Amino acid sequence: MEKMKAGIIGCGNISAIYLENLAKSSEVEIVACADIRLDRAKERAAEFGIASAYTPEQLLADEQIELVINLTVPSSHAAVDIAALEAGKHVYAEKPLATSLLDAKRVQELAGLKELRIGSAPDTFLGSGIQTAKAAIDAGLIGQPIAGTAFMMGEGPEGWHPDPEFFYTPGGGPMLDMGPYYLTALVELLGPVRRISASTGAQMPSRTIGSGPKSGTQIPVQTPTHLAGTIDFAKGAIVTMITSFDIKGGANLPWIEIYGTAGTLSLPDPNFFNGDVQLRRSGSEQWEVLTPMFECSQNERGLGVNDMVESIRAHKLHRANGQLAYHVLEAMYAFEKSSLAGSHIELESRADMNMSNGK
Repeated sequence: MEKMKAGIIGCGNISAIYLENLAKSSEVEIVACADIRLDRAKERAAEFGIASAYTPEQLLADEQIELVINLTVPSSHAAVDIAALEAGKHVYAEKPLATSLLDAKRVQELAGLKELRIGSAPDTFLGSGIQTAKAAIDAGLIGQPIAGTAFMMGEGPEGWHPDPEFFYTPGGGPMLDMGPYYLTALVELLGPVRRISASTGAQMPSRTIGSGPKSGTQIPVQTPTHLAGTIDFAKGAIVTMITSFDIKGGANLPWIEIYGTAGTLSLPDPNFFNGDVQLRRSGSEQWEVLTPMFECSQNERGLGVNDMVESIRAHKLHRANGQLAYHVLEAMYAFEKSSLAGSHIELESRADMNMSNGK
């Protein structure tokens, strides 16, 4: 079968791994790349042997392109998605789906109106780490899941990222940056979220860029950088979750653990596709490393794109779909909403998740 022709908009840091991985795809052919800086698009096209380097407007006007892969900065995700849908193209975007629930809803509604597909990273949950854990839960190895923990504890990206300002603006922060990996994994394992209760804060009012041409520049912090909360899942599990850019001395905590009536699962970093899944059965003092469901490298970004194209052709719902991405976005924003309101936040999108993800 002929590959679906696709174009990438956004030729920044993350575009390289997409271009490298999708060059081996049996489903997708990248025929163009675009950026608001045409010189950057030309550099990527030359580096990876892409036929055309465009402005975003030129790429959207190219009629041979059926799918747009949106790798722009988060604040541009919704606008680029909407432009791609208006141009009659399916779209797969980097996480998060949007930086506001209103914009995310607009993207969903337009995709439905146009009868086009939207997909969204992260697709790390399709890797061997999370899928091995899911198989273990489905097989009853820990009994009924009843609780869990999830921790993303770090110093923030300003020490190494050349342009880290957007991490500290509304729509940034550790939750919208790294939370999608954790929450998407948890929803895959435990089903949709019912409600969230949290406390959040910006404990440090400014950050200093530590590398590149902007080194020494001060960044005002305009979004919470430490978010701690409790997640109640519709099936009954209760998970404690913290995401933070405020941990200067490092932490010694698990990435994700799932606790069941018959044992515990310890999961690898959900930012990656592989890694050991460990099982400790009730009554045992030993951790077992489970055999992976399949072999997978650490960075398989593009799995969600391939699955989306394959699903389009098979007339079935792709797994890194818009409903899942919206549900995760609503959950992330519920942390700050709960902190401001001083109450639980009930999620509205869980009914959609029950239908779309079979949970």
